[in-house]
Amino acid sequence: MADPDVLDVLVVTGGHPFEAEPFFAVFDAIDGIRWTGAGAPATGHDVVVFYDMPGLRFTRDDPPVELVEPTAEQRGVIAELLDAGTGLVFLHHAIASWPRWPEYADIVGGRFHYAPGELHGVAYPDSGYLFDVTHTVEVLDREHPVCAGLGEAFTLTDELYCFPVLTDRVTPLLRTRFDTSDASQFFSADLAIRGRRNSNEGWTHPPGSDLVGWTTHAGRSPIVYLQFGDGPVTYADPSFRRVLANAIHWVASPDARSDADSAA
Repeated sequence: MADPDVLDVLVVTGGHPFEAEPFFAVFDAIDGIRWTGAGAPATGHDVVVFYDMPGLRFTRDDPPVELVEPTAEQRGVIAELLDAGTGLVFLHHAIASWPRWPEYADIVGGRFHYAPGELHGVAYPDSGYLFDVTHTVEVLDREHPVCAGLGEAFTLTDELYCFPVLTDRVTPLLRTRFDTSDASQFFSADLAIRGRRNSNEGWTHPPGSDLVGWTTHAGRSPIVYLQFGDGPVTYADPSFRRVLANAIHWVASPDARSDADSAA
């Protein structure tokens, strides 16, 4: 018989390479959950953690990526999760998912573009990335349960993004002190998938957001996005593990679900 005090967590991966053993070890170490892995989201769980990147097909050709629309069934699963008020946590590259589905960016709170695209009527170039940045993360709301135990700030080594965030739809929790407004420090995602990794030749981007963690809601679901999670160095970091555990427990809490219901 399932323990009602233990959260049932589905961890969704696929569409982006990652080192599975150290990543899944993070969930093994989180108290108060039992988790299963899957290649697509599904209903019937307390929390779904998205570490996937559907909606893009990399071609190794020109253009280097095909943007794929979700099927009716795929849209339907997300709609069912939102209707049920399932807690959702999105990590790192999951914010690049479903670029041909405008409402998906609204659910997550922004979009990383592998190819130039439009978001809320604004045309954007492809987004920027920068690997292995040791940066300071400032905690904006120390009283929020997602930020519990993090102190005023912490240091993390991880990949950073230069991309648009829907700041009018999110409640900021964490921001980097790295200067994301200077896009020249980042590299072009489009050039990378064309085989020119770590290049920004001819590429420009508007100033990026410094937000790296926030809450939002869609339907009846409380949602957290954390930009963290590029690889094993981050997976092993105590602050990453703490904030991820906090996020999982918070989105499943009655308070979070009540807040999402009242805002729906």
